[in-house]
Amino acid sequence: MSGGQQLVEQVEALLAAPRPWSVTQVGDPVLRRPAERYDGQLPDGLLRELLEAMFLHLPGVGVGLAAPQVGIPLALAVIEDPAEVPAELAAERERAPQPRLELVNPVVTPLGSRYHAFYEGCLSVEGLTAVVARHGLVRLSAQDGGGRAYELELSGWPARIAQHETDHLNGVLYLDRAEPRSLSTADNYERFWAPRIAAT
Repeated sequence: MSGGQQLVEQVEALLAAPRPWSVTQVGDPVLRRPAERYDGQLPDGLLRELLEAMFLHLPGVGVGLAAPQVGIPLALAVIEDPAEVPAELAAERERAPQPRLELVNPVVTPLGSRYHAFYEGCLSVEGLTAVVARHGLVRLSAQDGGGRAYELELSGWPARIAQHETDHLNGVLYLDRAEPRSLSTADNYERFWAPRIAAT
């Protein structure tokens, strides 16, 4: 069986699996390999199905998903953030709603020297969170699922999401960029750190 056919069958099997999918967890080699640049390895209809299914996985689970997180080693990701958080938290984190974005072969370029440091988590690192400093303003260059190229400037939390997801496509996890002493279980973050942050 050719590598291309094997990839097609892998995507078809994923699409047939019940959602929410079981997200690949840290330690799986697929998360540490740079993803393969997308160059038509999937039939157009199957690519559209995959991206739509990735969006359908997000509600109530996360705000972004990269293909390697579901075992598909291609440079594909999706982002959508309704930003349903308290107004004071949204203001502090510059977290505005981010409509759907399809990221095919994305490249993120930092703009300026401003960084923001906040707690960040990941669907592939269940139960943990840590402080990560990210660029506050970036340019996202990518294609959508129809092959149309686009460029956007993203700031605040949308910029953080784009950096997080493109990191996945380069074999990088947020833990690689985190402040080690800030590492916390999600439960302890809610118990000890979230109230303190809310009070500042």
